[in-house]
Amino acid sequence: MTMIVEPAPAKINLALHVRARRPDGYHDLETLFAFAADGDRVTVEIAQTDSFTIVGPFAAALLTPGGSDVHETHAHAAARETSGNAPWHGNLVTAAADAFGAMFAIDARHAIILDKHLPIASGIGGGSADAAAALRALARLHGIAATDPRLHEIAARLGADVPACLVSRTTLGVGKGEVLVELAGLAGTPLLLVNPGVAVSTATVFAAWDGRDRGPIPEGDLLSRARASRNDLEPPAVALAPVIAEVRSFLDAADGVVLARMSGSGATCFAVFDTIATRDAAAAGAAARGWWTLATTLV
Repeated sequence: MTMIVEPAPAKINLALHVRARRPDGYHDLETLFAFAADGDRVTVEIAQTDSFTIVGPFAAALLTPGGSDVHETHAHAAARETSGNAPWHGNLVTAAADAFGAMFAIDARHAIILDKHLPIASGIGGGSADAAAALRALARLHGIAATDPRLHEIAARLGADVPACLVSRTTLGVGKGEVLVELAGLAGTPLLLVNPGVAVSTATVFAAWDGRDRGPIPEGDLLSRARASRNDLEPPAVALAPVIAEVRSFLDAADGVVLARMSGSGATCFAVFDTIATRDAAAAGAAARGWWTLATTLV
């Protein structure tokens, strides 16, 4: 029996400009999406009945009743291996599977395993990346081309970040973030993700945005554009979780930092470094403070 294993890499927003509130409840955005070499993992195979299992260091938070990888706020899960069967409904991964079956008229049951290594509600696209990985895995399993536009259509319905996570390449996202323009990336550049052990609600952070349009992302090469830009959600996120400012201060002061910023709606911050050695030194310092870290590279 064929088993498909698909990575769900962490997403970062090198820049995130909120331009306006939309009548549909979303916001017009301009964002520079980039992706790490590491993240979660989704495994899919055909089965007699649908089943959804969550394993990994951050499984516990999703197995808690009412837990969600997108909208709910939870304490930082203990970084230990946990596993369990989860209800089929109520997670973006299984929502992606249902939408895939409906779109492509596939009458099959699937056993899906989500190996959860990224903290939840943390601004690095965990739930969106997982849903996108499920779509890619299902497409491979059933012989659907990765470039089939119907996959993007499903992704756009699942959430604003899911289309970017579906392609998992460096892009400029506009509209809700679902209209993508591919950009030259910074593959291999050392990257550090740091989460201080708090989860913040995306909806709450967006609701606290001050509504001021501070202008577009400038033109230029990717790093120049990112360094000349900002994350408009960082001030409201810091107001909700002041420890984010501590992480930013730590990263800003680290040796070898090229760019440091909060990702998405927080609370994870990232830093791009000039060398692996400086990245690893900063990772050790962040871990010594009890913060979750992921030392990786951009892809």
